[in-house]
Parts: sequence; structure tokens; C-alpha cells
Amino acid sequence: MNLTEPRRSPKGEEGRRNMPITKSAKKALRQSFRKKAKNLIYKNKIRNLVKEVRGFILQNKPSEAKKTLPRLYKILDKAAKVGIIKKNTVARKKSRIAKAINRC
Repeated sequence: MNLTEPRRSPKGEEGRRNMPITKSAKKALRQSFRKKAKNLIYKNKIRNLVKEVRGFILQNKPSEAKKTLPRLYKILDKAAKVGIIKKNTVARKKSRIAKAINRC
């Protein structure tokens, strides 16, 4: 086994999985695609807001960052509630951002 090469699927194509055969497996695949799309939307919103707040912090604009903070907290809390991000991860993100705002 060569550890320098990436792992490959049995068919030799990366990312390709076995297709579902049963009706329930097909439905589960559809559901997982929908959930993945929804999760990505949430994560992108979070990522963009965090970037926005950090940008304000780097520009030394704590008042602007504090105005954006409630929107960020709302989205983070909702993501934790739905189960997209774990609650401790959300708490850590909120704490670090608040600490960074208070420093500038």
C-alpha cells in the first residue's frame, strides 16, 4: 500500500459511490442531498458574517462590528438549534469574536 497516493474508490473514479438500489435508499440519498444543500447555505452565511465582522475589527471599527454582532449571533444560535454546528463550537466562535471586538 502506497501512502503517498490518494485513496481511490473500487471503480477507480474519485467521489463516485454505489448507486442506491432500494426505494428507501434512493429516498435517503435525495434527503441527504437536500440536507447538505441547506447546511451549506447556513455555513456560507455564517462564514460571510464572520468575515464581515473580522473585517470591521481589522479596520478598527468596533461600532460597525457591534452592529453586525446580533445578526451573527442569531444565525449561529439557529445553526446550533437545528444541529448544523455543535453548541460548544457556536459558544467558542461567539466568545472569540466578542473578545476580539473588545480588544480593538
